[in-house]
Amino acid sequence: MSEITILGIEGTAWNLSAAIVDEKDVIAETTATYRPAAGGIHPREAAQHHANNITKVVSETIKKAGRKVGAVAFSQGPGLGPCLRTVATAARALALSLEVPLIGVNHCIAHIEVGRWKTPAKDPVTLYVSGANSQVLAYRKGHYRVFGETLDIGIGNALDKFARSVGLAHPGGPKVEELAKQAARYIPLPYTVKGMDFSFSGLTTAAQESAKHFALPDVCHSFQETAFAMLLEVTERAVAHTGKGEVLLAGGVGANSRLREMLTIMCEDRGIDFYVPEKRFMGDNGAMIAYLGLLMYKSGYRTSIAESKVNPNFRPDEAVVRWNPEEGSMFREEIPGTIIASGAEAVITLFGNTIIKTRISKRYRLGEIDQTLRKERTRIEARLISEARRCGVPTPIIRDVSDFEIKMEYIEGIALKKVITPSLSEHTGELIGRLHSYGIIHGDLTTSNILFKDGKLYLIDFGLSYLDKTVEARGVDVHVLFQTFESTHENHEELIEAFKKGYALMGSPEVLARAKEIEARGRYA
Repeated sequence: MSEITILGIEGTAWNLSAAIVDEKDVIAETTATYRPAAGGIHPREAAQHHANNITKVVSETIKKAGRKVGAVAFSQGPGLGPCLRTVATAARALALSLEVPLIGVNHCIAHIEVGRWKTPAKDPVTLYVSGANSQVLAYRKGHYRVFGETLDIGIGNALDKFARSVGLAHPGGPKVEELAKQAARYIPLPYTVKGMDFSFSGLTTAAQESAKHFALPDVCHSFQETAFAMLLEVTERAVAHTGKGEVLLAGGVGANSRLREMLTIMCEDRGIDFYVPEKRFMGDNGAMIAYLGLLMYKSGYRTSIAESKVNPNFRPDEAVVRWNPEEGSMFREEIPGTIIASGAEAVITLFGNTIIKTRISKRYRLGEIDQTLRKERTRIEARLISEARRCGVPTPIIRDVSDFEIKMEYIEGIALKKVITPSLSEHTGELIGRLHSYGIIHGDLTTSNILFKDGKLYLIDFGLSYLDKTVEARGVDVHVLFQTFESTHENHEELIEAFKKGYALMGSPEVLARAKEIEARGRYA
């Protein structure tokens, strides 16, 4: 196949951008950015901006490139409906007039692929953070799986919302970053991680209230440190679960130097590689759309006019990936020697039939946040492991507890993720139903945190556990496990149905209904 060039058009929100690329580099790119007079983005105004500028942006790009275009790629979603429709209409017209194929691409995956193109990353866990998006993703068997995501707003929108509330002009994120560098103290703010998901609305509200009583640089510093620590915790948990050896940062918020610094430290401490492309590929740009279009074109993708309808809720895990990125082992084997496991939060050391779980300090986290989390989680974990055991849920026997360490029984089992069947999933449902009936929320239900030994299942790693009998809390717990089924196991639908059957024996049907409702709250659900 002779070398082909692809025209890509991006216009999901603020940026209208067109680029032409080949396999080696970006040949030409032109951008026009919508800037509201006040407040946040106004979708119809942004769409009108794109309509007013798209002819100029595309024609300038084609003129600068001086190359024949082999296909036209465009953002099919996710994004703001009016903006998406404006760009899609232009892309259809161009493809028809140039008599070349049309290719609709997923905006989120484009961020990942431009990062893989412009860095040495091959098969990373990706932290994708932008205005409307906050997700942790990794490739597995034909899809980019979502391992964790925001349950409400994206980190970029959270930063901008806070910035507007304290009188900072748009864009707010960079201004918060600069003010944070002037801080003299840390102010405690809500830290909300629910298994593999996170939430920023409570943090944003608390930061807005704190700004009425404390110096603005201190609040900006505290907001950033708290939000980014949440993002890194989930990213590290995904790395531990999948066994992948690379982390890629993608999205416009990835331009933040503190976030990059924290990720660099986390990856150094885990002995894995961290990659981030140059800043011009971080925000929304036409080059990423064009490059993903090129990958899809070479893999045989074509979008007919009838199929080119935009999808504002287009989830990355819905797109089928046929360009086959290299895939490492999803489940890394245990580390040999005395240290038998190194998870996202702790190191597990074996001494005979006893293990010591040591919550290790995270250098990427602010000291005040780190010490508080480690102490609280150690204390609560030991208490609720023992409580769950008294309620009839198999767990390790606790032998001793100190500030950051728990000594407990060693259960020489196999992680459920390696042996799961519908029958074992049903049994898991029964155990979680029993746990919930006593008001214990595990907080991190994944198939890595359930062990199978001699026909019996054991729950481990209660580091995010708490007591709560509400339907909402139990629903979030179940949702986290279902999310793990979907991101990790091919027969996830069968596993989910089996779990529901087992859960119904002990748990409330309201909880299963709530889990479905929580899934619908996802950014693109």
